[in-house]
Amino acid sequence: MNCSIYLCYAIFRSSKLVEIFAFILSLGLISSEFGRSNAYGTANIFNVLDYGAVGNSITDDSQAFLKAWNAACSTPTGTPTVAIPPNKSFLLNPALFRGPCRAKNIDFEISGTILAPKSPTVWNRLDASQWLAFSGVTGLNVYGTGAIDGRGNGWWDQSCRDHPQLNGCTKLAPTALKFISCNESSLRSVHLINSPQTHVLLLGCNFFDVNNVTIQSPENSPNTDGIHIQFSHHLTISYTNIASGDDCVSVGDFTSDLNITNVNCGPGHGISIGSLGKDGNFVQVENIHVSNSFFKGTTNGARIKTWQVGKGYVRNVTFENLHFDSVQNPVIIDQNYCDVRGACQELTTGVQVSQVTYRGFDGTSSTEVAINLNCSRAVPCTGISMESINLVAAGVGRQVIADCGNAHGKETRVVPGPCLQN
Repeated sequence: MNCSIYLCYAIFRSSKLVEIFAFILSLGLISSEFGRSNAYGTANIFNVLDYGAVGNSITDDSQAFLKAWNAACSTPTGTPTVAIPPNKSFLLNPALFRGPCRAKNIDFEISGTILAPKSPTVWNRLDASQWLAFSGVTGLNVYGTGAIDGRGNGWWDQSCRDHPQLNGCTKLAPTALKFISCNESSLRSVHLINSPQTHVLLLGCNFFDVNNVTIQSPENSPNTDGIHIQFSHHLTISYTNIASGDDCVSVGDFTSDLNITNVNCGPGHGISIGSLGKDGNFVQVENIHVSNSFFKGTTNGARIKTWQVGKGYVRNVTFENLHFDSVQNPVIIDQNYCDVRGACQELTTGVQVSQVTYRGFDGTSSTEVAINLNCSRAVPCTGISMESINLVAAGVGRQVIADCGNAHGKETRVVPGPCLQN
């Protein structure tokens, strides 16, 4: 090429700019193609639509969800996220999301709606105790603005509790969402409705946080506990609203270091430790703290319930700053629980209940007995502390009482009272 040095330099420079521009453009195309596989445009997002999910509330999308989960779980870097997009309803048959996963943390973001099958027959020859479950996952975060709908009506209509005369009635129905051996994990902001039975189960989980969750099922839905905890330690449940047909929160055997705070409960059966010790089992429950919570129209408030035949202990429990609105049993310990209600025979066994503190209660009781501590004669309740409690009748012109048996401790500024033995 015949050109001056300046002209040649200009041509050379412009050609390099073209090459650079082409290179940048190619990067953009590569990035575009790479991100096209998901709606979020990020490599670590695994959108269930890209794995075959339809989201029309009719097609079974469970295999697509499992494929997206397996892809995310096998990703070694960053925080892989399984994304359930908004404005779609995904029908899922029973599904188990297994760990361990390769990355330190993994997210499961629910922006759409996940639907259970309507018919209980889908569970024929399957584990009828679960619908959706995560097992053996560390660093799992399930969150989102979406919903998990258990569509439990079909199960409730054949429940043995409500329909004992029905041939083939069922005692066991699926839990909507199980976490089994999931450590350093969380459940946040999700809306769960109409589970066939328990909505959320934490089983064998350590360092687990439940925050800003909403749980709803009808008051008459059978055995629909909000959150049940068992064999788990170092847990927090906070800023959560629960309306159910059973306990808002129930604490099972071998649970410790549990903090429940700012929970709205009702309708439901209250926040319950128990029942514990069924079939003579050994119980170890300790370091439970329930605070700053509100109970409206529940059958119980702060409850501890143990079977007569049980062994072991419940200790170091604090209920404080609780408000009750028309609650049937605001404060209750039943240490004499048995199969035949109202006809329990005295036994020499029992779960030791000790070091229980009730502090800063106010509100109304819808029954005459606002404080009911029914402790065992063989294994009395000890170290009970009551302080700054003011419970009155929900109805005008009525009175409330405290009824305590075999309950030992101290009380200060307690209405109704006195109740405890020194």
